[in-house]
This record gives sequence, structure tokens and C-alpha cells, in this order.
Amino acid sequence: MSTATQYSLDELRKEARMGSAGPETIARTLPVIDLSDFDARRDEIGEQLWRAAVDVGFFQLRNHGVPLEQVRAAFAMSERFFALPHEVKAQWPLSRNAGWESLAQVRPSTGVPDQKESYQITRPRMAGLYPTEQELPGFQGAMLAFEQASWAVGMKVLSCFAERLGFERDFFTRAHDPDSDTYQSTLRLLHYYPIPADVQHKLDYVRGGAHTDFNCLTLLYQREGQGGLQVCPGKDFEAPEWTAVPPREDLITCNIGDMLMRWSDDRLLSNFHRVRNPQPGEYMGGRYSIAFFCQANTDAVIESPGGTYPPMTAGDYLAERMRANYARG
Repeated sequence: MSTATQYSLDELRKEARMGSAGPETIARTLPVIDLSDFDARRDEIGEQLWRAAVDVGFFQLRNHGVPLEQVRAAFAMSERFFALPHEVKAQWPLSRNAGWESLAQVRPSTGVPDQKESYQITRPRMAGLYPTEQELPGFQGAMLAFEQASWAVGMKVLSCFAERLGFERDFFTRAHDPDSDTYQSTLRLLHYYPIPADVQHKLDYVRGGAHTDFNCLTLLYQREGQGGLQVCPGKDFEAPEWTAVPPREDLITCNIGDMLMRWSDDRLLSNFHRVRNPQPGEYMGGRYSIAFFCQANTDAVIESPGGTYPPMTAGDYLAERMRANYARG
């Protein structure tokens, strides 16, 4: 594994020190924030979001506006996609954060590939990367509709953060403009591979290494019965303790990403999370999740009010993080 001193960004040096150790603590839960009647309750919701982002870095949303039927349909479509033969999926190789990859992401915290495959939709970059209607009927339309629904939820949350950072309410909505060819927010379908029978008694590899996210805000949908997500809430990075996040299909689990932490002069916490291996007696089959990453457009300049970090475009920032995660050797 590369040493931390080889990374140019503070976030990567911190991640490389993280490793995979740390006990699990069951006494903590994440804040659950109700988004119902959003316009009428904006001030109340904004205060709850800010407090969760400053103190914890993770929170969950209920009554978020994405119908449960649409969430279930997205997971069903994702499972159909990953069931396609390897040689079919290989027609759409990952490039510039769009397309399919398998066992390609190597976290700086572990130095070994995450035990998963993923398919990423970044809309301006998808030429030739969608399955055809013959290969997977209805896939493109369903995924784009789900992407748009997730974007709308993300922009509600980010509008609350914008106001408390002293920006205009629509600051982050403009920075994540889906009608621009510089748009780079991403819907990511994830499939963690089943645990082989011959290693279920020892499980000596990490399913998904500890990391922070590159973006402004992550919205994660989990499938019930397929756990493993652990988060490291709070401000103690040096002696991490992990908290499990049981999967509930009616909640969206959110976390602050490194872009927003920079934009906020480190007031909003971008914290670590990982996917642990199942323990004996737990479900050992495939694990599906879907993430939507609110990633500011490539030409958006990340410049915090207090000047904690030098200005950097979101495109340059994301490119450097991708290079660190997909480098081999």
C-alpha cells in the first residue's frame, strides 16, 4: 500500500492512516430527520440537519419524497443488471466516473480491492455505456428517473447548509446544475459479492475499506436484510469506534463528503465509513446498495468563506481522489 506521505491532499493522508481496525460500539444511533412539510418546516429541519452534520457527520432521512415503490424497483433493476454475464457488463467499462467496474477500487486505508462491482451513471458521460432495451428493458429510463429523484432530495438538504454557511439558498443547486455538460453528480449501483463458502469461517478480507466520500453529500439506499455498513461518527479520527447502520428501506442514510467539508471550513464533518464482512451466522449472500453522490459540477470552484483551503475546482478535486482510489500496483 502506498504510504500516506505520497498523497497530496489532507483527506487522502488521513484515509491512508485509517487502516481497518477499531471496535464496534452498539450504544450509538444516527439522528433521524423528518423532511415532511419541508417548506413549512425549513428552519426547524435546517437546524436539525446542521446539528447532525456538525456533531456527527451522518444522519438519516424519513419522509424524504422518494416513493418506497421506486426504491424497490431501483433495487430490482440493479439486481437484474449485475446478473448479466461478465462479458456483457464489460462492454461498458468505467471511464471518468461512468460505467462498470469489478474489484477495481483500492482504498488507501486497506491497499486491497473492495469485494464488489459497481455501475456508475454520470449523465453527460454515458454515451455507449447504457444497456440496450434488448439487453435490459427499461433500465435507462428507470435509473435516470431515480437519479433525478435523488438529486431533488440532495438539493433540499444542501439548500439548508447553504443558508447556514452564508451562501444564497440555491448556491449548491447551481453548483450541481444537471442541465450543464459539466454536471458530475453520480448514481452508483453497488453489488458486494457473496462470501465464498471456503472463507466464511475466517473472513480475512475487508468487504469495503474505510473511507470518506469525495463529494458534497451522499444519499445511500440500503436493502433490508443486507447489513454491514458501519460509520465512525463524531470528531475522533485517531481512535475510531464503529457504529452499525441497520438497513431500512424507508430511510436514506446521508453523510457529508470532503467537498462540503472543505466548502464549510471544516465545520461540517466528512467522516469515515466501511462495509464489514458478515459474522458467522449472518447473511453471507450478495449485498446490494445504491448511492447518489452530489458532486459539484467540474467547473464549480470549492472556495470556503474562511479560506481554510486554497480554491480548487470540483473537477480537479474529484480527479485526484479517483486517481488515488483506482491506482494499481
